[in-house]
Amino acid sequence: MNSEVLTPVLDWLDLAGVAIFALTGALVAAREKQTMVTLSFFALVTGVGGGTIRDLLIGAPVFWIHDAWVAAICLGVALFAWFTPTRWWEGTFLSIADGLGLAAYAVLGTAKALEYGVPPIPALLMGIITGCAGGIIRDVIAGRPSILMKPELYVTAAALSASVTVLGETIGIPRELTWVLATGSGFGLRLAAIRWKLALPAYGRD
Repeated sequence: MNSEVLTPVLDWLDLAGVAIFALTGALVAAREKQTMVTLSFFALVTGVGGGTIRDLLIGAPVFWIHDAWVAAICLGVALFAWFTPTRWWEGTFLSIADGLGLAAYAVLGTAKALEYGVPPIPALLMGIITGCAGGIIRDVIAGRPSILMKPELYVTAAALSASVTVLGETIGIPRELTWVLATGSGFGLRLAAIRWKLALPAYGRD
């Protein structure tokens, strides 16, 4: 982490997002009966994918290259997934956890981009990329349909968290409060989408 830019709150958001996304990546490989090496690879790619793209685009040092804890967390999560039966993760629990990671990561990506001087709209997009890109990379490598190809409210939840972060920064709300509100709003929308199957209208013209 760049201690001059990121606060301890954002550090914790970052590590929480990494752990949650790493678990989703490792479980994809576990369900395909892959090796520990593959579980570790999927955990790392999913955990750091979005943040890596963000850092490259905003000109920041790639976060996990300079923080040994990030890769260690991904490998630890992969090891944890290796020793747990996949039936533990059936149902909506993992989707709920993923929704929390999505919202937290979107806030982190937006806040970090703003700290590096990125204008509000591109910073908002950096938040969306941070939250969504790792899962997209995971699905592409696994040969699964990407979340982008589904109408459910996923990217929209990341966009809401990113938008609240930008809005709070613009109107001068204290940062910690902004980050809590932004994470809660995106996570709340994702929970509602899971609970009530909320989705955006799909294109329907021939």
